[in-house]
Amino acid sequence: MTMEQPISTSANHGDLKPIPTRFTRSRRAVAWTIHLLTASGSVCCLLSIDAGIEHQWRAAFAWLALAVFIDAIDGALARAVGVKEVLPHFNGEQLDNIVDYASYVLVPAVLLYRAELLPTAWAWWAVAGIAMASAYQFCQSDAKTPDHYFKGFPSYWNVVVLYLLAMKLTPIANLIIVLSLIALVFVPIKYVYPSRTPHFRKLTLTLASLWGIALIAIVWQLPEPSTKLVFGSLLFVAYYLGISLYLTFHRPRSIG
Repeated sequence: MTMEQPISTSANHGDLKPIPTRFTRSRRAVAWTIHLLTASGSVCCLLSIDAGIEHQWRAAFAWLALAVFIDAIDGALARAVGVKEVLPHFNGEQLDNIVDYASYVLVPAVLLYRAELLPTAWAWWAVAGIAMASAYQFCQSDAKTPDHYFKGFPSYWNVVVLYLLAMKLTPIANLIIVLSLIALVFVPIKYVYPSRTPHFRKLTLTLASLWGIALIAIVWQLPEPSTKLVFGSLLFVAYYLGISLYLTFHRPRSIG
């Protein structure tokens, strides 16, 4: 049923009336604006690559951070407006997945390669592995499970590459981390979806917000962020991994 023929509140289905054209057009305009907002994340990706080619790491990750912010708000806006009903012939979820793959996978892989953080002989193969494994993960029908978890490592490569750049580990250590995370894409651990996983949601969102502030500070301090800030922020990563493992193997029956 199209927006021009909405479900009537009348008990008599013969009384269905089209909603006013002006209202329909305004809803459609808002829906297209939200899709445009989602698509703008791809522009952030292009700007991030451009900055990364010039080794302007603060700008590169700032653009990626903006892409993540857009990704964080566009879904809620789309659900509030009901874009699926307003624009039933446009697949907003597919658009979102395309932009997400660029901002969470392809662009970070390019930055990782340009930053020369991996052993030279392995660099190209490692970033190719990131792209291929994440393409597999994105195409799994249960990549986002019905109970609101990510199945397998959820391609947070933007965060991974930021940490590798900030921690200044050896290329071999970086390679081990990257290959381990590629392997975890195929391991059916359920990772918390911070905004939607019901268990411990308030605690997770609170800690995630503090962590997000820390990451913004790390980006601002690039290319020489505070070591204490970098390693201190990893406490949330430890919490995230720990709670994901706990909920995978011993999930509470009631919301915690």
